[in-house]
Amino acid sequence: MASISNFSSQTPLNSSPILPPPPATTTILRFPSKLPLFSHRFSLCSTAPLAASLVVKCSQNGSHVKRTTLHDLYEKQGQSPWYDNLCRPVTDLLPLIESGVRGVTSNPTIFQKAISTSTAYNDQFMELVQGGKDIESAYWELVVKDIQDACRMFEPIYDETDGGDGYVSVEVSPWLGDDTQGTIDAAKWLHKVVDRPNVHIKIPATTACVPSIKEVISFGISVNVTLIFSLSRYEAVIDAYLDGLEASGLDDLSRIASVASFYVSRVDTLVDSTLEKIGTPEALELRGKAANAQAALAFQLYQKKFSGPRWEALVKKGAKKQRLLWASTNVKNPSYPDTLYVAPLVGPDTVSTMPDEALQAFIDHGTVGRTIDSNVSEAEGIYSALEKLGIDWSYVGSRLEVEGLVSFKTSFNSLLDNLQEKANSMILVSM
Repeated sequence: MASISNFSSQTPLNSSPILPPPPATTTILRFPSKLPLFSHRFSLCSTAPLAASLVVKCSQNGSHVKRTTLHDLYEKQGQSPWYDNLCRPVTDLLPLIESGVRGVTSNPTIFQKAISTSTAYNDQFMELVQGGKDIESAYWELVVKDIQDACRMFEPIYDETDGGDGYVSVEVSPWLGDDTQGTIDAAKWLHKVVDRPNVHIKIPATTACVPSIKEVISFGISVNVTLIFSLSRYEAVIDAYLDGLEASGLDDLSRIASVASFYVSRVDTLVDSTLEKIGTPEALELRGKAANAQAALAFQLYQKKFSGPRWEALVKKGAKKQRLLWASTNVKNPSYPDTLYVAPLVGPDTVSTMPDEALQAFIDHGTVGRTIDSNVSEAEGIYSALEKLGIDWSYVGSRLEVEGLVSFKTSFNSLLDNLQEKANSMILVSM
């Protein structure tokens, strides 16, 4: 039976024969040597009337909506539904906020899609290029403006909940995943230039960045820890948060908030492929069950770590729990229910961030009830059964962490290349 404590540390990527190695990649470091300082006023980009869709695609505006299952999710079960997407105009978020969305997450892939497929960024980008900005500095100005504008839209929720909700997340450069001090510097810079009380700075839960989490938290900066794929790494993230609170020296910890983004669907994608190769009836029966089983055990770990004398001492100073956030909630296997990574993971003091498909599915036919700890013994049994079949959970976590970082780096580089092409076109047109 699995235990929620004393998980072994993640193993090297070549330590387990049960899963194939990740594809080889060639990477080139791209990060500004000198981070620019800048700020923007809040500016809405669209005055078009809102349309009827609950789920908003970029430049598809929507009207007032009625009460949805998202309101019940928060009010009856204490789970905050967030939206895993961001694009211009940010007024597209209004119908989602009315439908019950209480925060926004973003990442390099989201911005790559938003900026490269939309003309909404062209005017600002042209001004930046004509003003002499290099491509990556221009990218960060585009991103910071979106984050600032979104933060303003969610600030009423932040104020109503006394800093409990209403956050917008922005990630440091994905090229800093192995750079402890670089991540600390980038997080401090982003926090300074966004300059909004309800911004979460996203930091990956890599071995190098776990110490960064502690340092950034100790500066009083709110953090979204991303790319968590294993219980052992999750426990290290919690400890970094607690260490950071204790190291802050602050008498009032109430303004520091954090979430730990625990990924789900990608776990099943990787584990399922191995189970299909094993091919036994027992292995095939476990397909689609690994991710939610591990998530249920993560919730048990969360409850354990945020209790007891150490935590109570921090509570006296106003500390908030580092909430578990379920990420990667879209279903990637079409044969699975489309709410598979939302409905079974409902629990108090947690967050579920949903991209368009998962959000629409849950609004349309999702059910609200506490499910995350409804059958812990079954989750422990699944976790152990997978181990007996040869699934190395530490390896799964390490493999997915690498793949996640590679994906974000690829998106980041692709966007910078796209922006360079736009800049070259602008120069040619102006000649």
